[in-house]
Amino acid sequence: MVLGYHAIFGAYGFWLPNDPRGSWSDYVGLYELYRQHGPATKTTTRQSVAHARHDRQAREAAKALLPRPAVAFDDVQIGAIARGFETSFVKGRVTVWECAIMPDHVHVVFGRHRCDAEYIVNCMKGSGTRELLTAGIHPFQDESIGNKAPHCWAERQWIVYLDTVELIENAIRYVAKNPEKAGLPRQHWPFVVPFDPRAV
Repeated sequence: MVLGYHAIFGAYGFWLPNDPRGSWSDYVGLYELYRQHGPATKTTTRQSVAHARHDRQAREAAKALLPRPAVAFDDVQIGAIARGFETSFVKGRVTVWECAIMPDHVHVVFGRHRCDAEYIVNCMKGSGTRELLTAGIHPFQDESIGNKAPHCWAERQWIVYLDTVELIENAIRYVAKNPEKAGLPRQHWPFVVPFDPRAV
């Protein structure tokens, strides 16, 4: 039985559909990206491929073909995103055991819920986006019309299903250390609660 989830999703431009390490995508929607860098590199592995060896120059050249620059959130934007996430979690009564909001992607570990994990991630993206727009700091704010702007998140997400206490604890440790591995301070968000194995 699934006890929780480790969700990973990117900001716009973080992980392209034809990334040489593999991707979650089935197709490449941008013709020039497809023409120059090939079809989607669909992978079904449950293991992270983030550290797989690849041609970084080719990956950056592919990103340069995007119609907008890849998003890199700053500290102020990350704070706004966190406020949006908190609104979503409180409204949906989602139990969150760990969360790392990186400049170009997000890791979150949360408990089993009546809603699909993908739906919860979509609510997070929407709430984070609304907070960015309200604060006037959306990455594509200059292109916004009213309360709408080009998407600053990638379309899909990667969900790891956690069916043991050990897997949940491993995911929590991994996510907690994620900022430090990137040379950033560890994050402490008010919506994160300690994991209690007796409660799952």
